[in-house]
Amino acid sequence: MTTQAMNTPMKATLHRRDVVNALLADRGDLLVIAGLGSTAWDISAAGDHDLSFPLWGAMGSSVMIGLGLALAKPERRVLVITGDGEMLMGLGSLATVAVQKPANLSVIVIDNERYGETGMQATHTASGVDLSQVAAGCGFKQARLVTDTNGVEALRKMVHGEPGPNFAQVKVIAEKIPLILPPREGTLLKARFRRALNGPSADAQ
Repeated sequence: MTTQAMNTPMKATLHRRDVVNALLADRGDLLVIAGLGSTAWDISAAGDHDLSFPLWGAMGSSVMIGLGLALAKPERRVLVITGDGEMLMGLGSLATVAVQKPANLSVIVIDNERYGETGMQATHTASGVDLSQVAAGCGFKQARLVTDTNGVEALRKMVHGEPGPNFAQVKVIAEKIPLILPPREGTLLKARFRRALNGPSADAQ
């Protein structure tokens, strides 16, 4: 288990879309679930993809959706990318993931210490709540706090090849950036994801 404590306040230097772009470059058949709001826009900015499922709502549920997918498809790598606000709402999901121990699942929290969709109010991580330590305490195989580009490169290797369940909290600059929206139609998102994952026969299910 790899952990790094957040002992003192730090000034974030990473840009969220640089991080997400690095994680999704040459993604192959990686299955990606994105939490509502900014992380959904981030994966869309990295390139809309049939094997991405961005949530337009259901705050707090992205990790559990990723867990279900990882358990259903143990031969595939699954990545959940979500924000600190949503992760704080769904902390109990980390305990469930750790108990289930899916080796193919990684959870990445893009932490700008803000609720980006409601006015950039500070979240609890701005006051020192360390999500990586929460994940470590739950029993994740790896739980990291990432603050620099070297950490991002190591994180990419973890997501694409190291056994999990894995978790990382990535500190990024709190910035307002242009929205890059995925398709708005939930039925379309579901259908294309199922088709890409299971083949044309999924349409009849």
